[in-house]
Amino acid sequence: MSKLSHFDSEGQPRMVDVSAKNETRRTARAHAFVRMNAAVLEALPSNPKGDPLAVARIAGILAAKRTADLIPLCHSLPLSHADVEIMIEPEGIRIVSTASTTAQTGVEMEALTAASIAALTIYDMTKALDKRIEIQDIWLLEKTGGKSGDFRR
Repeated sequence: MSKLSHFDSEGQPRMVDVSAKNETRRTARAHAFVRMNAAVLEALPSNPKGDPLAVARIAGILAAKRTADLIPLCHSLPLSHADVEIMIEPEGIRIVSTASTTAQTGVEMEALTAASIAALTIYDMTKALDKRIEIQDIWLLEKTGGKSGDFRR
């Protein structure tokens, strides 16, 4: 396991200096699952707050663009792409987010933030129907580019 780079020699948090790194194309995909009962899934089209899936998709994209504002030590990145795919399944809603950039650091946090905020938005828009809705399985699916190379779950 490599040393954590977000701490200085005294153990204080710091933003990592990536200025010596080369800009490379970097991508990431992340996942989240919103578990809900069949009655909530059936009620999605008639939600009085609007279409939870469309709102969640936009919320996820906006979140990817604002990740550096939400996660204190993240670098602000010029995203060339961000998207959120939402699929209804028998047990709930699966979310897969993507982010890409050409930069000196990766977009894993942008993809993870997009998936997380999309899931939270679905919860927010459906919680009146059932408070037992669960947000589960937030994880990185894959990332490409950078010094550490590619990763696939």
